Amino acid sequence: MRDEPAPLTRHLRVYEHRAHTVLELRGEIDLVSATEIGPYLDRVTGRSGARVVIDLRSVEFFDCSGLRLLYRARARVLGAGGQLHLVCTHPLTLRVFRVTGLSRLLPPHPTLDAAVARSEAASGSL
Repeated sequence: MRDEPAPLTRHLRVYEHRAHTVLELRGEIDLVSATEIGPYLDRVTGRSGARVVIDLRSVEFFDCSGLRLLYRARARVLGAGGQLHLVCTHPLTLRVFRVTGLSRLLPPHPTLDAAVARSEAASGSL
C-alpha cells in the first residue's frame, strides 16, 4: 500500500492511506485553485465505489469555490456508491461548514485516522 504523497499541483496532493484515496488540499482554495483541482477531484470521485478522504488541514483560506468542490465531490462519490469523508480542523472553515449546512452532510473529522475509521458507517448521509 502506498502512503507517500504524489504531488499533482501546488494545491493538491493525492495518496493512498488504508485503502482510501486521500486528496490533501493545500494553501488557498479559491476560484483559481478550484479550477486547477477540479479535474483531479473529478477523476478520483467518479470511480465506482471510491473511498475518498478530503483533507483540509493544510488549507489557509477557503471560499465558496472550495465549498462547490466539496458538494460536487460528495454528489459524485455517493452517486457512484462510494464513501466520502472530510478532515478539517481550522475554526473559520468549520464555521463556514456549520453555517452552510455542509457539516450535516459531510461531518468533519479532526484527523485522517478518525475519518478512515468512519468507513464502516454510511458516509455523508443524513
